[in-house]
Amino acid sequence: MAERIDGKAVAAEVVEKVRTAADALRAKTGVQTGLAVVIVGEDPASQVYVASKGRKAKECGFHSVEHALPEDTSEDDLVALIERLNADPAIHGILVQLPLPKHIDEGRIIQLIDPDKDVDGFHFINVGKLGTGEVATAFVPCTPAGSMLLIERVLGRDLSGKTAVVVGRSNIVGKPMFNLLLAANATVTVAHSRTADLPALCRTADILVAAVGRPQMIKGDWIKPGAVVIDVGINRIPAPERGEGKTRLVGDVDFDGAEKVAGAITPVPGGVGPMTIAMLMANSVVSAYRAAGEEPPVF
Repeated sequence: MAERIDGKAVAAEVVEKVRTAADALRAKTGVQTGLAVVIVGEDPASQVYVASKGRKAKECGFHSVEHALPEDTSEDDLVALIERLNADPAIHGILVQLPLPKHIDEGRIIQLIDPDKDVDGFHFINVGKLGTGEVATAFVPCTPAGSMLLIERVLGRDLSGKTAVVVGRSNIVGKPMFNLLLAANATVTVAHSRTADLPALCRTADILVAAVGRPQMIKGDWIKPGAVVIDVGINRIPAPERGEGKTRLVGDVDFDGAEKVAGAITPVPGGVGPMTIAMLMANSVVSAYRAAGEEPPVF
């Protein structure tokens, strides 16, 4: 049976390191790490995420600000808010919760965020740094950054000689994951819905990252014996065994089948999920250190 990679435990370690680093920066320079979260509209899932980010920021000792705007906020008003946050020296990280309402150009808003405060890692400057191997100075998107930390816990930082397959090519997970694995010296393939014979390709992977958003798509017999499996998917499916109308969370990997074959695997929930918010906190404190002219911690 595979080792279960405990994302909750690793995330707690990261948050503790963030809290210690934030306290040290404040004691030395008087700078308190500031994180601003912007949410537009009433999307229930987004509100849950924003609330959990706010709680975690306070736990880390941050100056935490939330801007909750109505659904009908104009693009110009949102632009004005981003520009104010860019200019505010007390704010080191700006996070705009996606998705935005349809009348707002998401791409334009993301690219307006100061790249030095882009703790989500979506600005083209941070994307470009990551794509050219400048990992140390880039803000890396939080989910892939957290996934890499979990891989490092099992295999170490140097992945020379390892073959990795990333299933999914999104800008938020698949592509940055590819670049991080490549920077760690793995040999990487990105697969997606149009890949021929996906099961055979997955079976070549020492490291398999699933980020497709399709529940339990990757089966146990797709996995190379002993592989490290990182399941980024969070999908809600019916769970009639729990009662009428009940649901449960599953990943993109068929966990029960995969656990029998893999060497190590992340569960859902409790794997990659907690790492995402932890790495958002890490990026924020790094931004504060850079703004203060201090050497930032490494996570």
